[in-house]
Amino acid sequence: MHASKIASPLAVGRNVPRKDSAEKVAGAAKYVDDLVFPGMLYGRTIRSTIPRGRIAATRLAFDQRGFVVADYRDIPGRNVVALIEDDQPFLAEREIRHTAEPILLLAHESRDLLLRAHVEIGYERENPVLDPESSPTAFKSLAIDKGEIEDGFSEADIIIEGEYRTGHQEHIYIETNGVIAVPQDGGITLLGSMQCPFYVHKALKSMLGWSDERIRVVQTETGGGFGGKEEYPSLIAGHAALLALKANRPVKIVYDRAEDMIATTKRHPAIVRHRTGVKRDGRLTAMDIDIVMDAGAYVTLSPVVLSRGAIHAAGPYRCDHVRVRGRAMMTNTPPNGAFRGFGAPQTQFAVEVHMERIAETLGIDPVKLRETNAFRPGDTTSTGQILGEDCSALDVLRRAVRRSGFRTRQRRYAGTNRGIGLALFYHGSGFTGGGEVRLASKASLGLTERGVQILVASTEIGQGTRTMHAQIVADALGVPFDDVYPVQPDTSNVPDSGPTVASRTCMVVGRILQQCAEEMKTRLGGMTPREFFAAHGPMIVTSEYEGPSGIKWDDSTYRGDAYSTYAWACDVAEVEINPDTFEVRPLKLTCVHDIGKAIHPVLVAGQIEGGTAQGIGYALIEQVVMREGSMANAQLTNYTIPTTLDTPPIDVVIVENPSRYGPHGAKGVGELPIDGPAPAIVNAVRSIGIDLREIPAVPEIVMKAIDLGKGKTDARHVPL
Repeated sequence: MHASKIASPLAVGRNVPRKDSAEKVAGAAKYVDDLVFPGMLYGRTIRSTIPRGRIAATRLAFDQRGFVVADYRDIPGRNVVALIEDDQPFLAEREIRHTAEPILLLAHESRDLLLRAHVEIGYERENPVLDPESSPTAFKSLAIDKGEIEDGFSEADIIIEGEYRTGHQEHIYIETNGVIAVPQDGGITLLGSMQCPFYVHKALKSMLGWSDERIRVVQTETGGGFGGKEEYPSLIAGHAALLALKANRPVKIVYDRAEDMIATTKRHPAIVRHRTGVKRDGRLTAMDIDIVMDAGAYVTLSPVVLSRGAIHAAGPYRCDHVRVRGRAMMTNTPPNGAFRGFGAPQTQFAVEVHMERIAETLGIDPVKLRETNAFRPGDTTSTGQILGEDCSALDVLRRAVRRSGFRTRQRRYAGTNRGIGLALFYHGSGFTGGGEVRLASKASLGLTERGVQILVASTEIGQGTRTMHAQIVADALGVPFDDVYPVQPDTSNVPDSGPTVASRTCMVVGRILQQCAEEMKTRLGGMTPREFFAAHGPMIVTSEYEGPSGIKWDDSTYRGDAYSTYAWACDVAEVEINPDTFEVRPLKLTCVHDIGKAIHPVLVAGQIEGGTAQGIGYALIEQVVMREGSMANAQLTNYTIPTTLDTPPIDVVIVENPSRYGPHGAKGVGELPIDGPAPAIVNAVRSIGIDLREIPAVPEIVMKAIDLGKGKTDARHVPL
């Protein structure tokens, strides 16, 4: 009997050991700053100190012996970071559009001498644009229309309006940005902390004007990303490459925390306005939503951040008449970019706080209001997408209410300084619209003497990608989990399976790997991988993403199926407010998440807990202070993030309502948890009688809301 016919215990659904746990626990895993190459130099970026103007003069006020200096004139190809729009230069030529814009690069073998080198830059200053609402430049505008908005308002008994604001948020990954460039054999190898190796490859190819094979990009062990290492590593990789090629020596650039916080991208601040028509029984008749996002000085990924935000802006609620207008505006501040949730946390904060105010205005229980309006299978979203049987809005809502004892605590907390609130939310899995089809992602499996090798560009950034992919492949092949091993993403030997973003790594790439495994199993013909290798040698199987049949999307009209499926969740937050300091302290969060299938339950719970903690910081304490277009509190001493003392018990409930599009029914889980904590917390504060409409709700904001006397009766409404 072939060994393959002996049933192996299934890996999917079990908490198998992480593929990378041994090296990381032992301290043997190599991060970019652990790597040293012979003759290596250290690199440094000289940045602008003004938000807007022109470079008048540059003077190197130091002894230049042993230094390598590079500026825009050393770029052999195009001086633009190739992404969505060709507007952001690797190095400023004359124009300055934001503080901390890269102007000049230095390298030296001594870090001390490098840091002491003084460069004087003279400027012709111009008045900066710092307010997105007064900016004359929109990088992206979009419109979503469902039904006839005026018909919806004519059907309403009450119209309720509100404005909601969300601030910047800093990623605070444990490991800062870092890259090493190594010139060799007429080409160059880039090793670094990143989420998207092929993004870096594309950007370098454009900057250098080289062919594909001359550029190799390798992801080193990466200590967190959260979106902050999606597009930004392309810029730092370009800088390291320019210095390395000019010096013909390896060059390492690793940011310290202050530089990382001042210079890199953040979550887009947003101003979201709602005008909503409702019946007296709570049914929504019209939702008119206006979104303004602060994009910063360059486009980066703002158009797609705005897109996802706008698609999620009406929340998980049925309404026949919806109008959404969105704009991503240019300001003279460092560019904002990808961050976990990708626009949806901003807009779902607004709609969930607005729903709470609707409930108050109508005198309806907030749970009942959501039950009345929550999506059911067969309902249509604002883009006209018909939801399938894996729509779980009502289910997660009811489970969360029961699990948290919501109604009992509502009564118990009444009249005290404690409150309870909830948020119902959802998140599309994978790239928006036709994005996955355009990506045409590929994945491969290789049969080797050691076992089955996973070849993908998907990166491990702490979330468990390697382990989860190995579980899917092991079960599809019918081989032991230990016989499947992933390799580090390296553009010279893995196919482009797309970026590690958008809650797609399990659902999309995992499904491609499942297809590879199914094909490999057929080719094995009943033999085990080792038996086949002994008889026939190595084998490579590659599969490419195929869009689900029946999925249609129009990028020009924003009509159709925005995502193949959605994950669903409800958070319940319990809080306490200190009447003397105005600090809001979360007491407990109950998080009920439908993610289709938990491939690895412990990793899923970890994602939910981590995203929830990050959402608590977004809600209450992570305040980016901007002064004259620059982050003024770029230190972890005064940009505070939640510690264990700030993070309350988090009760995670995993619901499995499978999608037919993901492996074993899995949907996305990485981004969903960040969408709900902030509105749930703010709604809990509202139940105490404080009308908060802005985050982070630091004590000053809470005190201001109390001083303004904004309470439960303040919701603007117009009787019709």
